Amino acid sequence: MSKFFFCVALALSFQSIQSQSLYSFSFGQKTNPAIIFLHGGPGYNCSNFEVTTASKLAENGFYVIVYDRRGEGRSADIKAKFTFDESYNDLKDLYKKYGIEKATLMGHSFGGIVATLFAEKYPDKINSIVLVGAPIALQETFRTIINTCKNIYTSKNDDIGLSYLEQLEQMDTESIEYSSACFYHAMKNGFYTPKIFTEDAKKTYALFKTDTTLIKYASSMSIEAPKGFWKNEAYTSINLSEKIKQLLIKKVNFYGMYGKDDGLYSAEQMNALTQIVGLNNIMYLDNCSHNVFIDQQKIFIDTITKWLHN
Repeated sequence: MSKFFFCVALALSFQSIQSQSLYSFSFGQKTNPAIIFLHGGPGYNCSNFEVTTASKLAENGFYVIVYDRRGEGRSADIKAKFTFDESYNDLKDLYKKYGIEKATLMGHSFGGIVATLFAEKYPDKINSIVLVGAPIALQETFRTIINTCKNIYTSKNDDIGLSYLEQLEQMDTESIEYSSACFYHAMKNGFYTPKIFTEDAKKTYALFKTDTTLIKYASSMSIEAPKGFWKNEAYTSINLSEKIKQLLIKKVNFYGMYGKDDGLYSAEQMNALTQIVGLNNIMYLDNCSHNVFIDQQKIFIDTITKWLHN
């Protein structure tokens, strides 16, 4: 771990475990309400949240646990199956190892899908679900990416870009090749970057050039995980809308925090989610993109604290 962790969290108790190939780390007092952070991907890791935000969130009265999913990031496992059932079992093991009966699952991006599906299967283990830049319907996200890129390429008279999109629209929309191409165009056009960085965000992003953990892992992605989850779970066609509605009926609280500069989600998508979970349970932030917990960190932590400590 870098010096950063120890500087910002001297008052916290840390516990690291390495069990069954899973990397995990905890922040804060075990007596506080538990939050488990589920990272994005598939194929990524929790380092960006772990280094920048986990300890600060714990300082607001939470027991925060981060981990890398099996076969992803620092949880290397050549026997990883990349199935939701495997993810559920690993999550249940985390509950046991950290002595947790119920927790809030905070799902960033793809992690929001895993969190929602876990809650559907084990609602008794959930206090709340917090969706952070998480897709509700990936097919709608892909259409949003293509339509926005089409407008960008048209405004730039980029015939090559438009030609690529024409080819993309002829592909099987549920294929891994289609989703990968969509995300490529999203990255190419800055969909994951806020249009204006706050001063605090600039300071936090500067850590990506100096912190050893971020330098090593923040840009680390594996190809096995997305291929595996696509093959085994057809995750590119998942739509969570009805599942969220059913979980709300079962009294599982849902919250969502998204950035207005996140090019993966249109205003229409945000309106649809707001209709499901309620206006008071959604934050749609200016000067903020996909990494909500970095782009608007203070608002993120303050809002989570207000929602979960009520």
